[in-house]
Formats: sequence, structure tokens, C-alpha cells
Amino acid sequence: MTSTRPRYFIGIDNGSQSSKVTVFDIHGRAVGEGRAALRPYDTPRPGVVEHPDDDLWTSIGEASRAALAAFDGDPADIVGVGLCTIRFCRAVLKADGTLVQPVMSWMDERVGMPYTHTSPEAAYVTTSSGYISHRMTGNFRDTAANYAGMWPLDPGTWQWTDDDAELAESGIPRGMLFDLVLPGGILGEVTAAAAHHTGIPAGVPVVATANDKAVEALGCGLRAPGTLLVSLGTYVAGMTTGPRDVRNATDFWTNYACLPHSYLYESGGVRRGMWTVSWYRDLLGEEAVVHARAAGLGVEDYLNSEAAKVPPGSDGLMTVLDWLAPGEAPFRKGTVLGFDGRHGRFHIYRSVLEALAMTVHDTAARMAKELGTEYGEVIVSGGGSRSDLMMQIHADVHGIPARRAEASSAAGLGSAICAAVGLGVYPGFDEAVDAMVRPGEIFLPGQDHHLYRRLEDVYRDVRDHTDAIYRRTYDIFG
Repeated sequence: MTSTRPRYFIGIDNGSQSSKVTVFDIHGRAVGEGRAALRPYDTPRPGVVEHPDDDLWTSIGEASRAALAAFDGDPADIVGVGLCTIRFCRAVLKADGTLVQPVMSWMDERVGMPYTHTSPEAAYVTTSSGYISHRMTGNFRDTAANYAGMWPLDPGTWQWTDDDAELAESGIPRGMLFDLVLPGGILGEVTAAAAHHTGIPAGVPVVATANDKAVEALGCGLRAPGTLLVSLGTYVAGMTTGPRDVRNATDFWTNYACLPHSYLYESGGVRRGMWTVSWYRDLLGEEAVVHARAAGLGVEDYLNSEAAKVPPGSDGLMTVLDWLAPGEAPFRKGTVLGFDGRHGRFHIYRSVLEALAMTVHDTAARMAKELGTEYGEVIVSGGGSRSDLMMQIHADVHGIPARRAEASSAAGLGSAICAAVGLGVYPGFDEAVDAMVRPGEIFLPGQDHHLYRRLEDVYRDVRDHTDAIYRRTYDIFG
């Protein structure tokens, strides 16, 4: 007799600013959610950016316990966990799997360099997903699809290279690397210790996903080359998919997708993208909180409602989002220019939102040209997509319909989809996406599209003029 008991999946989304854990049913509906903020990074010296103590694991435990507390079902009906963590991090582990040192953030300059063996206790070098996989299961296994960057992975086979020279170039001996599984593969089962920490029942299978952007793309239903996904996170970029491993492209780079042996193409992006929005919100401080409370709104909703009253183009105010300078131009700073007497705090806020959209439109258009494709729709994901203003700006800037990602945690949903496929609930990724991803609200472009085209022609040239100034001030202030 076929069991009629419900089945649920847990999607773990460990991002750059928080860990989010969601319980999903087999139709992709969230039935329990928890979130825990990550602590501020430790930056003990220039170039070093670390997650303090054991913050990734601590936050996942806190978020998971909150999600299960909000779940009205029977935990015994949870059949799988999909695990997704921040990409481009590096963790150095002892032989027992504990940390030798704090996990290096994606912003740490060491993650882009060969590994240097400095501690005699170091036995493994892995990603954040490898570290959390071990904490969850006790096994030294990791997804192959989170090894973009300075790792000795063969991008064609998704296995460790057999080339001794490439291994030597990475600085990581083969014996210090985890075993690899493909997205949808089983990493192991939740151990008793992990069950105590997270509240997830011991013995539940843990399924590999990919890197956080690829898992987010899966949770948004990104499958067609003619669709662009804009991910509004700490790092904001445009993405599309394809079957080819494209190397040496000039206007995008190739990442690993959640579908094994498929690829995610990513445009250039904005570092500290939505972080800048949060920074400005916090800069407005208690005054914004008081006004929001008086209006019966949350702070973000209040800022969006007031910024929606500002004309498109922010009356000529332009923001260039170099709050975190790129590695090739460390002298760059963020810029807000074009002030006159018309401008107030909400002009600045709207100009930041417009800058995010215009930057990604420019870089994504160049990616499309190199790939020989054309976008007919843009999906917008991340916390910023909850804003109707942000969605309309993206529709107007891109000049095509903008669809809001329906899931509050697209990476969490993508993780659950991987678990559903890995455990055979659905026969493949297409079937799982069809069953678990629902389209969100669509925003159509209006006449403001033409204004943004004109503004973009000016916007893309700003750095040509400001770079010389920032080179000079860099010598004074760094």
C-alpha cells in the first residue's frame, strides 16, 4: 500500500548576511521558516575578511530551530535536506573536521590565491558547503558545483583534475580535498550531534546542491537562455543558463549550475549591492523609523513608498555603486553626483535602486551579445524584489517584462528541489521545477524605458571621469 503521509523538505540557504532555513512541502510551498543574521565580518588586517568563530554553523542551527518551531507538521515527515551555502569561501579543517581558523569570506583576498599550508593541524581545504556538509553528516563530501575559482576542478568532468601541475598551482594536495558528488547526490545523513544543534531529525538524508547563485536560479525556475535572472543580494548580478562550458569570455564568466553538467553564465555585477541599500537605510537612522511607524509601515516599505514619488531618473541624481572597490581598481569609491536644490533623501534612495538596475542591464546586455542570445523576460530575485518600486524600475530599465520570484527564499526552494530530485520524489529537475516553482507577479515596462536608455548613455561614462580623482585621493586616504 502506498503511504499517504505528507512529505517535506528542508532548504538551507546560508547567505552572506544571514542563514535562512525553510520547510517546504512537495509543491514548493513554505510551511515553516527561520532566519538568523550573521555576525559582522572580522577584518583583522587589510585583505582578510573572516566569519567570526563558528558563525556559519551557529546561524544555521539557530535558523533551523526557528523554522522547525514554526512548522506545524510532524518532523518525522521531513524526508530530506538540501544544503546551499555561500560560494567562494574557503575553510581549512583539522582531521576531525573542526576549523583550524575562521572561514574565509568571499571578500577575503586569500580565496583568490593558491592555498598556503601554514598550520600543521590543517588536514582538509574545502568550501563553506564542504564544511557545513561535514557538520551535518560527519562525512568529508561536498558538491562539485561549488568549486568555481581557485580550485583544481576539471570544469568539463566536474571531478578533481589528474594534472599534477594544476594541483600544484592550487597549492592543495589531493589528499586534502573532499570527495565530490553532483547536485542531487547524497552527502550523508544528519548525525545525532547535528540533530541536536539544528532540530532536524537524525538520519534524514542531506542532498548536495550547488553554489548559492546556481541554487537561487533553480528556485526561480531559470531554465531558458532567453530569460535573465537578476539576483538582488549582497552581490548583484545578471544570470542566464546554457549547456556549454564557455571559457575566456570577455563579458561574463561561467559558473556551475544545479543541473549536473550544465552551466550558469554570470555578467559583471555590483559588490555590496543590496548592502548599500541597507547601509543607506541605517544611515537615515531613527528618524526614518519614526516616520515609518507613523505611516504604519516597515522602514523599507516607507522608503520605497516615498522614493516612488520621486520622478524616474531621480531628477538627474546618479549613484555609482563602488562602495566596495573591484580588485582591478582598488582606488574606486562610491559616487553620488548631480545634486541641486530639488534633491532630498529619497532622491538618493531611488538613485541607488536605479543604479543597481542600470549597472546590471549594461553588463547583462554585453553578456547576451557575446552569447548570441536575447532576453524576453527578466526574473528578479532576493529581498529587494519584494519592492514594487524596484520591480517597476527593472521593467523600465530592461525594457522587458519583469517577473518577481515568488519564493521568499529562492535558494532555499532550489535546495529543496535538489533534495526532491535526489530522493526520487520527482524523476528529474524539470519535473521538480514544474511542480515546485510558481511564477510571481509581472511588471510591464512603460514609457520611462526611453528615459533610462538616455540616462544609461551618460551613466556608463561616469567612471572615465571620476577614476582620475579617486586615484589621487587614494594616495591620501587609501
